[in-house]
Amino acid sequence: MSTSRSAARAAAPFAFAVLSCLVACGDDSGSSGGQIGDSCDPDKTMSCAPELICALDADDKPRCAIPAGGECDAKAKEPGCELNSLCVVVSTDEEGKEMHECRMQSGGSCDPERDDAQCDPSLRCAERQDGSYACYLPFQIAGQVMDSADLSAIEGAHVIGLDEQSIAVTDVAVSDADGGYVLELPVVRDAEGNPLDAAYTLRASALDYQTFPGGLRTALPIHTSDAEKRDEGWVVDGTLAEIILIALPNDGSTRYSISGHILGTELQAGVLVVAEQGGVGISGISDRGGAYTIFNVVDGGYEVSGYAAGLQLTPVSASVAGGDLMDVDLTASDRGLTRLEGTIQIVNAFGGAATSVVLVVESTFDMLFVRGEVPPGLRAPQSGPPSITGAFTIPDVPDGNYVVLAAFENDRLVRDPDTNIAGTDFVTVSVPGAASGGVLTLSESFKVTEALAVISPGADLPDAVSSAPTLRFADDSSEDWYEVQVFNAHGEMVWENLDVPSVSGAEEVSVSYGGPLEAGMYYQFRARSMRAPGGNNPAPISTTEDLLGVFYVDQ
Repeated sequence: MSTSRSAARAAAPFAFAVLSCLVACGDDSGSSGGQIGDSCDPDKTMSCAPELICALDADDKPRCAIPAGGECDAKAKEPGCELNSLCVVVSTDEEGKEMHECRMQSGGSCDPERDDAQCDPSLRCAERQDGSYACYLPFQIAGQVMDSADLSAIEGAHVIGLDEQSIAVTDVAVSDADGGYVLELPVVRDAEGNPLDAAYTLRASALDYQTFPGGLRTALPIHTSDAEKRDEGWVVDGTLAEIILIALPNDGSTRYSISGHILGTELQAGVLVVAEQGGVGISGISDRGGAYTIFNVVDGGYEVSGYAAGLQLTPVSASVAGGDLMDVDLTASDRGLTRLEGTIQIVNAFGGAATSVVLVVESTFDMLFVRGEVPPGLRAPQSGPPSITGAFTIPDVPDGNYVVLAAFENDRLVRDPDTNIAGTDFVTVSVPGAASGGVLTLSESFKVTEALAVISPGADLPDAVSSAPTLRFADDSSEDWYEVQVFNAHGEMVWENLDVPSVSGAEEVSVSYGGPLEAGMYYQFRARSMRAPGGNNPAPISTTEDLLGVFYVDQ
């Protein structure tokens, strides 16, 4: 016997590794089967008692053992847990009586398909790089949800973790009285249990608050490398995990919620659910288990629909009347999906320019912000960096009305705003259902051009300011003048200068902001280069990017 095996046997004389099934194994004799520690034959049924498994011990001998998740006797000299598991306390009743179970320790194998807990209570069953599963310390994001106006805690906010494809990978975490929340993310591990490189974003919503991300604000990625390893696991906390929500304007309305589940499909996580009334949609995202909540609906009738690539759901009607509405479930349909095809033209842009195309649910589209909710998967390319230079395809599109947006991401490109040429209007499309699916080709292409680069504030991320900033952006060599507008997070235009002179011999344009600076409010400046050919038909020829130029008041 090797030294390592001797040590293992001394620590756990009857610890075992599963050889075959996780239920009883034995022979055909009809006997009750072997007891803990008895020799067994993994090739025969009923070799062990029904509550035991036939497994290898530390000496590679097949013996009957208690599987991970099974009850055990901690007082026994040899509790009989399978290899890599120990008999530990898992609960205590009101009288102080302890319940013990065999639980896998760090690195021990586990089966995510089993309903019972197999890992030590401090560990989680996590996927490994090779596709197997083992018990490791959890990966957590622990933060606080706060009001932007005074940084006070927001209780009852719903927080969900999304992967890089905007698919929900967590259940909902609800913030407590201190605004605190904890999300556990299913991060893939290496052979030693360390998290592999990955990025996630957070989505948060609460009654009487604007959903984050939304309006002017985008969600910043949280990388696994941002985590600190502690006794309780890998933890991301501090500023990275803080979520600041902006209160909705007080218009006298009493707001409620609609909630339910996505049913009849395995594609239930990360579905964009929209409650539409009068052509205006309010949205929520389903969590890993398919549950969703849409906050801030008012009394009235709604059509509730769900959107995700590869998934067709049957819309349902719902009526809100003086209270929250629950159990508004959406069920998968067998209606066909549609493949959307189209073409873009990139004009007056830098060499090698490429972009992406997304579908925005039309009822969520804000013409002022030029943005809206993009269902998961409704993007070309479906993953990776922008790469579209001409023709594009978005497969598996569910029924709905969409706005087609190109250059929505920060790729140094924008939709060409020049109204004096064709192919610059917003493109909308109504996707029909079809029993066997079909192809829908956009009747017109649309143009994309190089953006006016934002210099400050908000060149990359939202910038904090303590006084009125100078708005700076790159010069456009062919403009006659510029127009600059500033919007707040509520979609209100709060300041503008529509007669910014053309510059000559300079690489940038500077404009002094003269509008409001409300504590906790987010703002975005947008600049347009203007031209009037022959003094007629003035039109913008380029703009700053859709998601940049954002700033807020430092507190």
